[in-house]
Amino acid sequence: MNDLRELYQEVILDHSRNPRHFREMPEANRHADGHNPLCGDRVTVYLHLAGDVIEDVSFKGAGCSISTASASMMADALRGKSVDEVRALFDRFHDLVTSDPSHAADQLDASSELGKLAVFSGVCEFPMRVKCASLPWHTMKAALEGAARASTE
Repeated sequence: MNDLRELYQEVILDHSRNPRHFREMPEANRHADGHNPLCGDRVTVYLHLAGDVIEDVSFKGAGCSISTASASMMADALRGKSVDEVRALFDRFHDLVTSDPSHAADQLDASSELGKLAVFSGVCEFPMRVKCASLPWHTMKAALEGAARASTE
């Protein structure tokens, strides 16, 4: 289990140091700004929807390693998905990072459905970090729904 935790930490650090899809997107037809007032993380998520499908996702902002890695991996995961698939993925990710750490079996089930996003399974053990991991997701959801802002409060 320690080896797995170390691997997860390496993946998060890699996405934090070398975030994918970190750019403004002039062709975005949806975007929202997110802010976590507890730690100061800020993110803008850009979406380009074609009909019911997210063709492209990007983000800009400044935040901790967990927030940046979450945004980077979220962007990887959402490209090419339908709005319904994205909403379901949001729910599964949110359940993963907010679950009770003592429910390891539930986390394992959720992790298998989330693929690479399972690296965030340990976040639920650190309640102050849950908002860091979920900020990009709440911001994406706000953009999807046409809202201009999202917050973790």
